[in-house]
Amino acid sequence: MSDYDVIVIGSGAGGGTLAHHLAPSGKKVLLLERGDWLAREPQNWLAEQVFVKGRYTSPDTWFDGEGKPFEPETHYFVGGATKMYGAALYRLRAEDFGEIRHHDGISPAWPIGYDEMEPYYDRAEKLYQVHGSRGEDPTEPPSSSPYPFPAVSHEPRIQQLSDDLAAAGYQPFHAPCGVLLDEADMPFSKCVRCQNCDGFPCLVHAKSDAEVMAVRPAIEYDNVTLLTNAKALRLETNPQGTEITGVVVERDGGRETYSADIVVTSCGAANSARLLLASASERHPNGLANGSDQVGRNYMFHNSQAVLALSKEPNPTVFQKTLGLNDFYFASEEFDYPLGNIQMVGKSQAPMFRGEKPLETKLAPEWTLEKVAAHAVDFWLSTEDLPRSENRVTLADNGAVRLSYTYSNQEPKKQLYSKLKSMLGEIGMHPGHLLPHHAYLKNEIPVAGVAHQAGTCRFGADPGTSVLNTDCRAHELDNLYVVDTSFFPSIGAVNPALTAMANALRVGDHLLDRIGS
Repeated sequence: MSDYDVIVIGSGAGGGTLAHHLAPSGKKVLLLERGDWLAREPQNWLAEQVFVKGRYTSPDTWFDGEGKPFEPETHYFVGGATKMYGAALYRLRAEDFGEIRHHDGISPAWPIGYDEMEPYYDRAEKLYQVHGSRGEDPTEPPSSSPYPFPAVSHEPRIQQLSDDLAAAGYQPFHAPCGVLLDEADMPFSKCVRCQNCDGFPCLVHAKSDAEVMAVRPAIEYDNVTLLTNAKALRLETNPQGTEITGVVVERDGGRETYSADIVVTSCGAANSARLLLASASERHPNGLANGSDQVGRNYMFHNSQAVLALSKEPNPTVFQKTLGLNDFYFASEEFDYPLGNIQMVGKSQAPMFRGEKPLETKLAPEWTLEKVAAHAVDFWLSTEDLPRSENRVTLADNGAVRLSYTYSNQEPKKQLYSKLKSMLGEIGMHPGHLLPHHAYLKNEIPVAGVAHQAGTCRFGADPGTSVLNTDCRAHELDNLYVVDTSFFPSIGAVNPALTAMANALRVGDHLLDRIGS
């Protein structure tokens, strides 16, 4: 007799959403989170604490392909990585579900089409209260209903930027934002449009993260149990190796084993792969679900750049992450291959510069950094990272994540940066004064920046080339599912969180049918 009907390992965009979806069924659900609740404290909103002291970066050590240790920018809390995300909740483009030729190779087709995911995108947008405006983005995929909430308005400097871009012939749009904002009734709005959103935990729980929107409502049901500080160490199987019989957990200094009819791993792409590899057995000598030798392979995390432009006039914007541009998502006039997505990021603050590049800013007076921040307009550029078999997670000697990774598709990233410089030169930014965050904040996001990780347990119809079937169940184990960004065959060039949420709802429907809700 199993302890639970379903065990979900991980409480982020995938696992938290799935637990929320299963909660009303009355089935016994155990949600395991290796971290704790993120403390609500004044330091949540202090850039010095978040960016300089790394107060909310969870301690962990991974190793690179050469065996050198590094500290990944991981966040092990209830709600997972969504506690610190910028809540930019984009759908993948419809074309992203098909095969796309890139400068460096092929982005493979998904085994399901956009039409199958669309109803779940719609439900995920409602669950996470996404604000947006249909019809502005030229690459926007078809949708069955409007955004559930109106777009977050631009502040004057960003509205000017949007107007200038439109006048120059581009098609800026209001970025889809997951915030609990009511601009029509601000005295009763949870969100106050503060400067401490993107990259910060929200002190007042006004960001649509998985803890606030999914986990907290789920654990109000008596049939849902959340265990924090519970790290899954390995999965045990029956003698035939056909189903999971136990989840071995490290908790309070000891080891405990839990069982369920269904086991779902939602630990993030790197850690889900680590868990499957660490669960090797006589029947699965190379790790669970790894008969195809694909577990851990095809790791992706976007080719991203954080870029600041020095404006001729001050930028007093507080809540800046409201604008996006996809004019070059699939190509540009000068380049026949996809370039990617441009969007705003949270407004620069002087302590961020010291935190991200302490050596370069060590001798800079604080007033200088404050002046730079006051004139900065901040952008985030994402180009698609292609799945490569050799980019993979394996186990280090001590069982930790070992991440071997070589960058790909770099030319489109350079082209996208050049397009941004060209555009801003047309609309009043200092010529030649578009500065990558290399001197202040990070420019090229390093392998340790794991926020957009995906792809280590890709799904597909062929067990020889994929880990999961189209329901995200392991081909080789009847009751094992993976519901996080591991299942992605390709990553597109927009933030992956909403796709993870939508897929959790899609798999959740399958599980409800299976367990007879």
